[in-house]
Amino acid sequence: MRWPDATAPARLFANTFVHRVLHKALFALAMVLCLAATLAGGRAAGTAPAVAAAHEWPREWDGAPLRPLALSAVEARFARQFPGDIARMTDGRHLFVLRHVVQPTRMLHPAADCYRALGWRIVQTRLERDGQARLWRCFHARRDGMPGLRVCERIEDAAGRAFTDTSAWYWAGVGGHSTGPWQAVTVVTPL
Repeated sequence: MRWPDATAPARLFANTFVHRVLHKALFALAMVLCLAATLAGGRAAGTAPAVAAAHEWPREWDGAPLRPLALSAVEARFARQFPGDIARMTDGRHLFVLRHVVQPTRMLHPAADCYRALGWRIVQTRLERDGQARLWRCFHARRDGMPGLRVCERIEDAAGRAFTDTSAWYWAGVGGHSTGPWQAVTVVTPL
């Protein structure tokens, strides 16, 4: 009876010139395959339509007529790179920032991040249901010398599924669990 050769695995990984060349060639092949898979996946998932279809904004919100407002210079510059459309509207009491999003993007981020970046202090963050039973993420924004604001936001997909957490929306979209186009709504009300 012959015992198994205990040195066989050691010979496979021996530090010889032939083994070093073979291992480097296999590693290079694996990297080329990974790069090809990444490029193929990026083309399929990241392809935006060459010409976006015109999006019609709502004319009313909960029975109140909306009128469009011009985007600020900063908003217009941001909108040029945004994968979708952005509009500002008012019903006379509330400011609405509407975003029609055609693909998952990190450019759609929580409103609290924007307000913090502009120097506002965010307090009383919570989930709330409105009179239509829609779930919203709301907070109060405060800044010295300025009246406070109540800000609420939500994202709804093409199937009517709603998200109050931007990160959850993003990963659901990237993972194929939510399909677009999506409508993100931020409602700002003076306190």
